[in-house]
Amino acid sequence: MGLFGWLVWSVSARQGLLLLVGVGLGWGLAAARFGFTTGWRHLVENKDPAGVYGQILLLALLAAMSMPLLGHFPEATAALGPPSFSLLIGAFVFGLCMQISDGCGSGTLYKAGLGVPLNMAILPMFAIGSFMGSVHLNDWLALGATEPIGLVDKLGAGGALTATLLALAVVAVGIRLWSGKRLSLKTIPSRWLWGAAVLAVFAALNLLIAGQPWGVVYGFGLWAAKGATALGLFDPTQNAFWSDPGHAQRLSQTLFLDITSITNIGILAGALWVAPKRPQETRPLTGVQWSVGLLAGFLLGYSSRLAFGCNVGAMVSGISTGSIHGWIWVPMAFLGTLIGIRVRRHFKF
Repeated sequence: MGLFGWLVWSVSARQGLLLLVGVGLGWGLAAARFGFTTGWRHLVENKDPAGVYGQILLLALLAAMSMPLLGHFPEATAALGPPSFSLLIGAFVFGLCMQISDGCGSGTLYKAGLGVPLNMAILPMFAIGSFMGSVHLNDWLALGATEPIGLVDKLGAGGALTATLLALAVVAVGIRLWSGKRLSLKTIPSRWLWGAAVLAVFAALNLLIAGQPWGVVYGFGLWAAKGATALGLFDPTQNAFWSDPGHAQRLSQTLFLDITSITNIGILAGALWVAPKRPQETRPLTGVQWSVGLLAGFLLGYSSRLAFGCNVGAMVSGISTGSIHGWIWVPMAFLGTLIGIRVRRHFKF
């Protein structure tokens, strides 16, 4: 609350409100244990679709709120990413590594806020990886990329929402047929339902207040970029990504002016708020497990930058704001998850 007051007084009311939005997101993630990574893993290992059904509900609710906002406020932006080789490779590697590290971008944040040792150690590795991915991004895009495609621009808000809800319904039916467990509010644990509602509301508020969708990865890369620049290890003027006027401006400003950084700080705080009520039981890791986990954390950051987002930036915000790249990200990340679960099991995480 002290930071909120200081932001309102010294920075802007918007940044203060976005901090509270981040706290709400972190509280929702931690209190509901709304894990994107674990939801996918339970579906594969146990044919338990509850977590994925919760994610589908989140996407549907958020799309129903976000797409009308995008249609009504032309200054608001969607989470667009270009279909590219970078997207395909990045999403696959991210899906693999998130199972090893037991967390995506938001999962790493809220588990670090809960005090899980591995995720606390992975957080700086994630940031370094995200920064390195941004440095190399233009080289990856040179391999082949097309213009981003936004459904709201192509079909209008109503058409985009209808198409998105139909696609989500098809996915839900496919999961129902594969798992043999029907989609019902009575069969899904309540935490997935209210967790989806809480996250949808706060993510929509993020779009309304900031004019851009909820994101995680950019903030990580910015933190590492500012550190590398301050230490004289990096010259942003010599890099295509960081010499872009928008990125260069954020690099020169205080972090408290960056939208993604503020909400990330809020997520950490929201999870920390929950921590006393939800103590984490963790067993000591071996040296090999630490090494593999930290390497996976670095690759999470690197691959998420190549894929234009993680489960939040690419899947949740991408799909809910009508970006086609979100629909490409999901199957590629899921293929990576199938391998990542085997690697996780091999190293006995």
